[in-house]
Amino acid sequence: MFEASASLLVATLIIAAIIAVVIRWGWKMVKKVWLNPKRLERELRKQNLNGNPYRLWFGDLKEMVKMQQEVKSKPMLSSHSHDISPYVSSFVHHLVNKYGKNSFMWFGMTPRVILMDPEKVKEVFNRNYDFPRPELIPIVKYIATGVANYEDDKWAKHRKIINPAFYLEQLKALIPSFSQSSDDMIRKWENMLSSSSSSDGTCEMDVQPWIKNFTADAISRTAFGSSFEEGRKIFELLSELGDLIMKNVFRYHNPLWSVIYAKEKTRMKEIDGMVEASLMGIIEKKEKAMKAGDTTKRDLLGVLLESNHKEIEEQGRNKNNNIGLSMKDVIEECKLFYFVGQETTSSMLAWTMMLLGRYPDWQARAREEVLRVFGNQNPDYDGLSQLKILTMILYEVLRLYPPAGWLTRCPKEDMKLGNLLVPARVEILLPILMLHHDKEIWGDDANEFKPQRFSEGISKAGKGGSAAFFPFGRGPRICMGLNFAMLEAKIVLSLILQHFCFELSPTYSHAPIFNLTIQPRHGVHIIIHKL
Repeated sequence: MFEASASLLVATLIIAAIIAVVIRWGWKMVKKVWLNPKRLERELRKQNLNGNPYRLWFGDLKEMVKMQQEVKSKPMLSSHSHDISPYVSSFVHHLVNKYGKNSFMWFGMTPRVILMDPEKVKEVFNRNYDFPRPELIPIVKYIATGVANYEDDKWAKHRKIINPAFYLEQLKALIPSFSQSSDDMIRKWENMLSSSSSSDGTCEMDVQPWIKNFTADAISRTAFGSSFEEGRKIFELLSELGDLIMKNVFRYHNPLWSVIYAKEKTRMKEIDGMVEASLMGIIEKKEKAMKAGDTTKRDLLGVLLESNHKEIEEQGRNKNNNIGLSMKDVIEECKLFYFVGQETTSSMLAWTMMLLGRYPDWQARAREEVLRVFGNQNPDYDGLSQLKILTMILYEVLRLYPPAGWLTRCPKEDMKLGNLLVPARVEILLPILMLHHDKEIWGDDANEFKPQRFSEGISKAGKGGSAAFFPFGRGPRICMGLNFAMLEAKIVLSLILQHFCFELSPTYSHAPIFNLTIQPRHGVHIIIHKL
């Protein structure tokens, strides 16, 4: 009888413990999925911020996905309209129109305050330690880690080691590689025109794949000392990985995602492993060449490794255990070189070709400037710095069609931002595209292509000055590759303008879409002529 009573007591205690664990877990889940979001919603509404009521677990995600699908099924209101916010940032555009500029949205269980005040945006960028980037969801980490997504001491260490790769003298040394990649593409275009059956010596083509191949080749040469052919497999894998991430970024908030989409999850892991293996081979090959005394190729990877070795030697003398970048760290930075360096520049160049094809007067002005500065010679750095008209054009392209439509930040504790109190874990959405098209900042012609607005530089281009123009971010964390991308774009555009004139084809279909960057959904069809 005593043994039975003891067994019953033990069983009762176990059941009680299980019930306690379940109740505790249930309470934490209730707080996470309902009580905390509702508390944050009340705090935001007290500050006269408006948005949809919180909906359990998914917030606004279902409506966002539905609106994106609807937009994809519709043509642009005007075939060549630059008013692309309703299509690329459809849900944010809808909310601001519905609730005004003081509004917020729900990204799952997380509220996002939409910040439409340029001065507050500027403050967020300048206070980068107070307003860090939100933690990436795991699937995005496959492609977007590296210095751009680190915080605090890790960001500072990586930035210090990587900085020398983007110094002015290093960028100057990359000009021959940019020119070589440009020449290879131009030679193929000339061969196409020579073999064209067109009676007027013209050729129609979709320039977007050419631009993607060019930027891939250029980043391979300048970052790793290899050509696109050598790095083709990496680019193909990263492209597939990017598509998979975009398909699953909203799905991921479904608690059954890893079960329902197990095959896609497995494929993402496989691709990540293959990319890392390929990059490790490139890094090891570069390190062996450097140890053997080969310093002839001053590519970005070589400079990064030199800087890393120097940091390890200096900090090693100080007996600091957390020194330098590990092999894993270097691989992540290489993925960032490969992916971001190619995606952002190809987006900028594709839209530039579209706009120059549509506005022949600006194309002619840019060509006249290029021929005046360089004649028929290859571009050099001093000449590139004199290209005022081409610079104005590129700024206006980046205003109308920035590579990224928005950025996000997320304070870890309550933060004051002007007259706004941002509660901890409430994200801030910095809507690049919408601010770039805001008529209160840029005037009634905000949706028109007018490079002359940048004739006196960025600071005098709009009412918000440089605070309202941030295609590559701003402040201490401004994109390190900004000057790299601008240099690459100026070189290839100068060489194209020296050899060809072109116009937008009647077959061009204007349909901007966000797919990691803002891209022309149906390509950029142009008709080229040999000069």
